[in-house]
Formats: sequence, structure tokens, C-alpha cells
Amino acid sequence: MTTTPTVVTFDQVTKGFGEVRAVDGLSLDLHPGETVALLGPNGAGKSTTLDLLLGLKQPDGGTVRVLGTGPREAIVAGRVGAMLQSGGLMDEVTVAELVTLACSLHPRPYRPADVMARAGVTAIAGRKVDKLSGGQAQRVRFALATAGDSDLIVLDEPTTGMDVTTRRAFWDTMREQADQGRTVLFATHYLEEADAIADRVVVLHRGRLLADGTAAEIKAKAGARRVSFDLDPAPGADGPAPLDEAALRALPFLTTLTVTGRTVRIQSTDADATVHALYGLGLYPRNLEVAGLGLEQAFVALTTAEEARTA
Repeated sequence: MTTTPTVVTFDQVTKGFGEVRAVDGLSLDLHPGETVALLGPNGAGKSTTLDLLLGLKQPDGGTVRVLGTGPREAIVAGRVGAMLQSGGLMDEVTVAELVTLACSLHPRPYRPADVMARAGVTAIAGRKVDKLSGGQAQRVRFALATAGDSDLIVLDEPTTGMDVTTRRAFWDTMREQADQGRTVLFATHYLEEADAIADRVVVLHRGRLLADGTAAEIKAKAGARRVSFDLDPAPGADGPAPLDEAALRALPFLTTLTVTGRTVRIQSTDADATVHALYGLGLYPRNLEVAGLGLEQAFVALTTAEEARTA
């Protein structure tokens, strides 16, 4: 019987700051070749989790293992590349000088020219780092994270400040990294990126693991569907009557309701029963659409339900 090797292991990890438990009994395994999105609302513990993974903070309890060793040992051995959202760039040096330095310090370096080409910064190689735009600085941070042959790449909000074309090229490169057997872990607020890119989505809430699975599994876990339709105005003595929002809000299994003009958008945990009740009100919706939740709606549904449960 064989077991899947692990690249990262969190085993009942806790980390607190005063009375705040930023990470609370987190257990999680990451495997070779996975692209994993780390999601969670503000204060969920994402940044602290990444800090523990990179050895920037020490857990109060439990253990963190990276490629069979402690985080710092793995980083010193050049087995982890990290791209943080801010910081990490030296002033008064050029992009080429900084990338060359990063390559020279890596135990398993790539050629600086290849690193800059992969990160899309060759054209700005001679520019001073402190003269870069936000998107250019992010690409340089990506170059530093991939200066050598690492087994794990950790990215914190990697595409902040990048335009659409640069984002697409960035994620193409990340897919190549994963296809070569590397594990890619990224935290993001762009949920459409997580939906499109990640093999696996991990959702944290108040330092705990709330959900873990494919994007499709996370959407299914939310247990709701989207229903949208248009309603023609009902005739009245003084013109078309307004929509009866109170009646719409009373529909069974409804979780959210948004009315824009004559267009109604709802979420329901039993879409069939909700639509049946809609017709029972004597209403005849046009352009009726029923679809599963997107990852963003599922994320909001899951975290909102957890907030209500733990309030």
C-alpha cells in the first residue's frame, strides 16, 4: 500500500496573538504538483498560516513540516520560493542586479537571464527597482521567488497590480511550474483566479479549516443555487405597480434577494421549490435562469453561515 508524499504538513497547529487565536488547530497536507488556493475573509488567518509555513513565525502548538524538515531548513536548502505581497525589494539597484543576486544566493540557481524572461521583466532589466510600477514590482518579486529550482512556491496575493495580459502570462507560468511537479500555494482575493487556476481550494475561517476540495466541491458544499428572472410590472390604477418584495422575500428556501429594476436575483437552497412557489404567487417570470453558485458566491455563503453558527 503506497501513500501520497506530502510537501507541507500542518498538524494541529495553533498560533495566538494575545487573546486572538489567529490559527486554531489547523491540520492540512499539501502534495507534489498541486496548485492550491488559500482563501478566507480578512482575519481568517491566511497571512499567519503563510508566515508559519515560511518560518517567519513559530507555532504555539502543533508542528509544521516542509518537505520532511522544519520550514527554515527547507528554505535554507533552497527548496522553497516565496513571493510576498510587499517588501523584499532593495532600493537603488537595477532589476538585473537584484535578480542576479537572488540567483547567486540560491543553492540550485537558474540563469538570471532565464529567470527574467520567465517573469517578463527582461525589458525593464536596467531600471532601478524603486522606479517600478506596482505591477512591475510584483513581476520582480515573482522573479526572486523562482530564482532557483524550488519544490514549493508560496505566493501571497501575487497578481495585485498586474494588468489582465500580465496576469494571464503569470498563471500560464505557474501552471508550467505545477506540471513540472512543483507545489504552488497562493493566497488571493481574486476568487475568479482561484476558480480558474487552482486544483484545490482551502478556505480558512477564524484560523480553522472551513472547507477543502476542488472548486466544484466547494460550490456544492455551499448548498445553494442562483435563480434570476425578470418580472413584468403588474397594472395598477396609477400605472405599473411596484414589485412586492415582501412576497418575494417570503419564498421558501430563499437565502438572498436582490432586485434591480424588474430583474430579480436570488439564492435558494432548494431552487425547484422556490421556483414552484414563485408561480404559486401568480407571477410569471421571464428569462428564468437557474445555475449553480460561482466560487465567490459559494465562499460568501459558507463564511456567512459559519459566522451565524459561531455568533
